[in-house]
Amino acid sequence: MASELFNKILIANRGEIACRVIKSAHELGIACVAVYVAADATAQFVLQADQAYHLSSDSYLDGAGILAIAAASGAQAIHPGYGYLSENADFAQACADAGVVFIGPPVGALRTMGSKSAAKTLLGGGQIPLVPGYHGAEQHSPRLLAEAERIGYPLLIKASAGGGGKGMRIVRAAQEFEPALASCQREASASFGNGQVLLEKYLQAPRHIEIQIFADTQGHCVYLFERDCSLQRRHQKVMEEAPAPGMTEERRKQMGETACAVARAVDYVGAGTVEFIVDSVSGAFYFMEMNTRLQVEHPVTEMITGLDLVAWQLRIASGQPLPLAQRQLAIHGHAIEARLYAEDPQRGFLPSCGTLTHWAPPACGAHVRVDSGVVAGDVITPLFDPMLAKLIVWGETRAEALRRMDRALADYQLAGVSHNLNFLRRLVNHPAFSAGMGDTGLIEREQEQLLAPEPAPSPEQLALLALGDTLALRATGPGVWNESPGWRLSGGSRRDWHYQQMERMLFVSIERQDASCWARVGDERYTIENATFDAPQLSASINGRRLRATLLRHGLQRILMVDGERLELVVVDPLATSAQRVHGSGHLKAPMPGRVVAQCVELARSVGKGTPLLIMEAMKMEHTLFAPADGQVSAYHFAPGAQVDEGVDLLDFICAD
Repeated sequence: MASELFNKILIANRGEIACRVIKSAHELGIACVAVYVAADATAQFVLQADQAYHLSSDSYLDGAGILAIAAASGAQAIHPGYGYLSENADFAQACADAGVVFIGPPVGALRTMGSKSAAKTLLGGGQIPLVPGYHGAEQHSPRLLAEAERIGYPLLIKASAGGGGKGMRIVRAAQEFEPALASCQREASASFGNGQVLLEKYLQAPRHIEIQIFADTQGHCVYLFERDCSLQRRHQKVMEEAPAPGMTEERRKQMGETACAVARAVDYVGAGTVEFIVDSVSGAFYFMEMNTRLQVEHPVTEMITGLDLVAWQLRIASGQPLPLAQRQLAIHGHAIEARLYAEDPQRGFLPSCGTLTHWAPPACGAHVRVDSGVVAGDVITPLFDPMLAKLIVWGETRAEALRRMDRALADYQLAGVSHNLNFLRRLVNHPAFSAGMGDTGLIEREQEQLLAPEPAPSPEQLALLALGDTLALRATGPGVWNESPGWRLSGGSRRDWHYQQMERMLFVSIERQDASCWARVGDERYTIENATFDAPQLSASINGRRLRATLLRHGLQRILMVDGERLELVVVDPLATSAQRVHGSGHLKAPMPGRVVAQCVELARSVGKGTPLLIMEAMKMEHTLFAPADGQVSAYHFAPGAQVDEGVDLLDFICAD
């Protein structure tokens, strides 16, 4: 007799993954309990859950508090999502001790695979190929430096207990090793409570291929094929797809069976992902690690298999066997996932904070899916990972999926925080990625193209933008066109607009004379006819060409989406002085809210351009401020440990003569 499913589960996580688990659980008739910290009191996952409890510790790492809530709510099992406690063996053991099912692998598998070092030590004596490296327990700096010299540069320092790119650095020369090691250890301790690291030879331009596996308590294990996760920035995945371009059936079977062998080596149960690094030249693959949880990118596997992986997790955790055998699994079409982040690609992908003043994902259906935990009005804080949503598309072919992804990214509307939408579109249309030739170094190699400044609006686009602003003004107050600070013409009116796009200043005027209307851009005049603005939809004929656009207006920010392009500008008051707009160059400001970690140089000490001056931490990641030129730090305004807001002066820097 098959085991009965749970009646109620607790979700020990937040954001889009909590919403994702709630959806599948509700479809199976399972009630859900949410736990939340104060900053998430009105979040979507809290509102969607059947019950919600505040964690008095205000931390999603509070295992004891979560178990107390599970007992109080009557939850029979805990789904940990990903991150936080999802790979914490002590928490899984505490669940078992409390009689609550941990929806994940057994404690022994968690302990082994939760340490990349222990996993590679276990698997190193068998048939599992491993990247050359050091996975030992001795963590003193001299030993690690000696091992680095043995392995050779470039090499990778990785948090042994971590994932998601946190606690990871490439080291290309011996003099870089100790600063990178210290940074990795701090970041790993902050993110995972464990500062242990391992060292591995860094393969140049490899591919990152992972295999989704599932195992049940009856001893069965299957692989649900592969995902290519090679497109990464700062060691964090940006775009994933399934199946992997160029994968042969023979290689797929070989890697899938190797992944299942890894799972069987630790008596694995539940959902897991075995990650491999693949040499782009030889095609050889090496075991990297096993993620003992559901992956962020699991939706692409769901799209090509038609399966609900969260439902599989819930069934297997309740004691049921795998729903399908290996021979029953098949790939249908191609799926791609893009991770939408609140970050600024033009500023080194720094996280962005603020209020989501506008949020309108593209239309979803059989071919387009959005997994998110935010809505318009939500505040993006420095407390959590800056991922806003996952956009997933499916096509019969990879080419069709790429076209759908490009269209869906073009249709996505958001305002209030910096984001990577334009960057993602450039990535989708990059020739190497379009041809299926992506690797882990693509973004770094092609950043000049991928991160190039946005092109200036065409005169027609600029005219359309100014027209929308003018029509919006006309609707808000008295007067012919609410002219201030414009002026009247004889029998007509005129409104001047100044915009800024990055460092570019743009000027356009909208003029009206009797029944005629036109825009002046430079020396050219563009006739405007049949104009309408029913916010945010804007349309007009400009020089006889009909244009339809979406115009988002939030404070001084303007976002114009027209002809498949997204243009972001700021309205500028032409009467403001440059001193009012730009702060003095002698100050280095906080690029985001966060915590000061370290001051790197002594006051008045001469340093060269590019020298690290100060380290900040935000969203569990470290960010370094570098000397903009040769010179010296004359003052630090915050001591290590201080919390700072975005834009405050962190230090004063005097440039050398």
